[in-house]
Amino acid sequence: MLIREAFQVGNKACGVCGAESPEFLLVMPAGDWEEDGAAKQAEAIAQAADVPFLLASFTVKDWNAELSPWPAPPAFGDEAFGDGAEETLRFIREELLPTVRERYPAVRELPVILGGYSLAGLFSLWSAFQAEDFAAVAGVSPSVWFPGWMDYVRSREPQTKTIYLSLGDKEERTRNRTMAAVGDNIRSLEKILQEQGVRTVLEWNPGNHFREPEVRCAKGFAWCMCQGSLFRRPEGGAYV
Repeated sequence: MLIREAFQVGNKACGVCGAESPEFLLVMPAGDWEEDGAAKQAEAIAQAADVPFLLASFTVKDWNAELSPWPAPPAFGDEAFGDGAEETLRFIREELLPTVRERYPAVRELPVILGGYSLAGLFSLWSAFQAEDFAAVAGVSPSVWFPGWMDYVRSREPQTKTIYLSLGDKEERTRNRTMAAVGDNIRSLEKILQEQGVRTVLEWNPGNHFREPEVRCAKGFAWCMCQGSLFRRPEGGAYV
């Protein structure tokens, strides 16, 4: 990795890791941002795909509040979900991306791929329906059990036309009735996207939700970058 830098954008700690002459700009919400953690994720992506990229990540301190598209009751414990996804997407589009493009001119015209794990994976999928900024989106072990999610996707079409899905093959084996729906929901989501003409794949990984998240994310970003020859964005329009 030739570029490795941390900086502040608004009230969020951010950072980039990657090549000086990338072909893609990757964006990923992270936990409390740490340069070493971002570098480790970037290294995993580099091992999964022989394509130069720049990974931009940013801090998410309260996942349930900042990544949820709408309020929902607790799925476990006593912490409910908020509706901060809209503000987080606004931050990406209006603050993070302009800052990264200003600091690193080499990425200004590059396709942007948004991806995330767990609730950040759900946020990434939700963003695919909200904005045309992203050439591809990776929903890695996404929280598609989220209340109301399947009704949401059945009533809309995504503006992002290249979407990666994955899940661990043991994730649906849980006593939590809400979260046990994740397997059936992601199978249904794959079918819905295919019927809508979205380039998509559903990849199954061994293990439960907590197994090798960095490797799973790397596989998702790698698949999206490999679709790069198909990305086309008319001036002022969405990727098709």
